[in-house]
Amino acid sequence: MRCNQRSVIFIGLLLFAVVLTGCSENDRPLESPVRFEGDIFGSFYQVTVVDPLTQGEANALEEGFLAELESVDQAMSTYRDDAELIVFNQAPLNEWQPLSNELVEVLAISRSVAEASDGAFDITVGDVVNLWSFGPEARTEEVPSEAELSERLAIIGYDAIDVDTQNMQARRTREVFADLSGVAKGHATDRVAAYLDQQGIENYLVNLGGDLISRGHRDQEGETPWRIGIEIPQNGQPEAQHVLPLESISVATSGDYRNYFEVDGERYSHTIDPRNGRPVTHNLASVSVFHPSNAWADAWATALTVVGSETGMRMAMENNLNVLMLINDDEGHWRSFASPAFVHYFGETLMNELGIEVWESSIANRQTPTGE
Repeated sequence: MRCNQRSVIFIGLLLFAVVLTGCSENDRPLESPVRFEGDIFGSFYQVTVVDPLTQGEANALEEGFLAELESVDQAMSTYRDDAELIVFNQAPLNEWQPLSNELVEVLAISRSVAEASDGAFDITVGDVVNLWSFGPEARTEEVPSEAELSERLAIIGYDAIDVDTQNMQARRTREVFADLSGVAKGHATDRVAAYLDQQGIENYLVNLGGDLISRGHRDQEGETPWRIGIEIPQNGQPEAQHVLPLESISVATSGDYRNYFEVDGERYSHTIDPRNGRPVTHNLASVSVFHPSNAWADAWATALTVVGSETGMRMAMENNLNVLMLINDDEGHWRSFASPAFVHYFGETLMNELGIEVWESSIANRQTPTGE
């Protein structure tokens, strides 16, 4: 009997010690900043938090924003058979389909940017992208025939998807496949930021495969802003052309210099113009759009990359977009141009320090590259 009592006491003390150890581990303060990182959506995530956190708080925070990312993947993935977007793409034509609020929101953003960009952003362009060997179809890198292009161009078009935001539903009117890869990552970035805001986190930087959004500062004293680098390719390797402060805003960058193939000495870009089904040929290398919403920034960056610098800047000014463009001129030099909204946000002093030209000034001086 005594042995049993001693065993019970020993086991009780052991359990108590385990509980104390667990509590102390969860309560352990972490050194600031705390960085969470991993793989997601075929890319990566990095979330950096400056606010003081304990180990337990950090674990709960990561679990929470990963749940947000899983929710986006469940709604918008094109690689999951059970994804809401796949079910929508397989639904009968001309029949309204009730959808989640987030999927309707992203479809509505896509439609809005498509209309404002005269079709330069189009979530149905995937069938044409596949023809050019950049999509998921296993194709040899080759130039498609005119017949193939014409056949697919006759079907695609953003007008083939109707969105009803009042009743949270959408429908396809032609046999198109909606692919939200040009906007879903931006939406996911917004979702992570919204979750951190809800948890009372005041200083953080979210980086989802290069889509960025920040709040507050990168130090606990609140004196140092977050900084990001805008890249250009130098000798085949990306280098930061400009380092910019990122204060409580998001940025998405679309580049046209990393993914391409060559046939008979001619370079074919992965950026396909949905309006003619062909790779773009202008000298606009990258577009960075700064916007409160990363979903909007993501979609606009793609659209402006398609249309080129001159038309793109006109669209940026018409829509009051905060835009930075990097252009490779005819002499092989990189030049940077900013929209008026960009100058208003960052200030002329920074423009002068970084050697960024204001688009309106360049037009007045007749120094504007055509970009088309």
